[in-house]
Amino acid sequence: MRLVIVFLLSTLVPLSLSHGRDPFAWLYGPRSYMPGDNTGGECPSECDCPPTFPIAMYCDGRGLTAMPTIPSRIKYLYLHNNAISAVPDSSLVNATNLVWLMMHHNQLTSDAIGKKAFLKLEALERLYLQHNNLTSIPANLPRSLRDLRINHNKIEKVTPADLEGMDNLTILYLHDNAVTNMEASLKALTSLTLLDISGNKLSKVPEGLPEHLHQLYLESNSIDSLPEGFLGSFSQLQYIRMSHNQITDKGIPANTFNVTGLVELDLSFNKLERIPLVSTTLQHLYLQANQIKEFTLGSFCSIVDVTNFSKLRTLRLDGNEISREDIPSESSLCLRMASDIEI
Repeated sequence: MRLVIVFLLSTLVPLSLSHGRDPFAWLYGPRSYMPGDNTGGECPSECDCPPTFPIAMYCDGRGLTAMPTIPSRIKYLYLHNNAISAVPDSSLVNATNLVWLMMHHNQLTSDAIGKKAFLKLEALERLYLQHNNLTSIPANLPRSLRDLRINHNKIEKVTPADLEGMDNLTILYLHDNAVTNMEASLKALTSLTLLDISGNKLSKVPEGLPEHLHQLYLESNSIDSLPEGFLGSFSQLQYIRMSHNQITDKGIPANTFNVTGLVELDLSFNKLERIPLVSTTLQHLYLQANQIKEFTLGSFCSIVDVTNFSKLRTLRLDGNEISREDIPSESSLCLRMASDIEI
């Protein structure tokens, strides 16, 4: 049987050589032998465009200082971890099919991004610009965006014009900038579910927060008070993190956190002297490193019986001015589901 196979192969080889190509090259040849898709332009030599995924272009970590030429077929463009400092208006003109554009960890500045650089990217859904040197949000961002990450920059102000018409945006990372004022810039983001504006210089909660928010992160700012009816307009908000601010008891209007639906509330590292009133449906409460002097059971349960009790599972009160001896004995009924209480 083996002799038959060898004979058949030996008869094929001369035929293949006569045409100048070995038909068995795919068995032992390099992967690069597979021809690439050059539709819309060739892949630049400094990048990779895998034949098995021809609509993606990988240029990350190549030491690039300028934008490469982008074939029009490309939908997923990876330019992160380079030293690119500018995005001229002409650099993305041919890339109108882009869906993802990853430009985080570069050296981009606001002055070096053309005002029309992103204008024609009508299919773009994800834009990552974090860890650059931007001082403002780029102009004319596509209204198709769903995920915008522009954290770890030097942005000081956000205006309504910066985010105008972006009603498809669901995720916005603006944390670790230098924002002091947001005006009513967030009001138009009607689809937003996750907003992270922690690590800025905000002295108050921004106005016009989108009503469909699911996660709101405001930690590490300079907020000392909350507006009246702060949580009244939210229908889906479950996670609020406001640690490392300057919030006092006087800065929290009555019943602010006594709302159903809230799952996690983080008010640690503030200036609270008492435990705020929270809903019995809350599951995780973080109050460590405040100035709380009393364990008020009424903050968790107004009535305690077989059917009325707190759903709290995690309670952190360590780093305050109370000890375990200050917990009332009847707390075991109210906080019967709390498996982790740290004092």
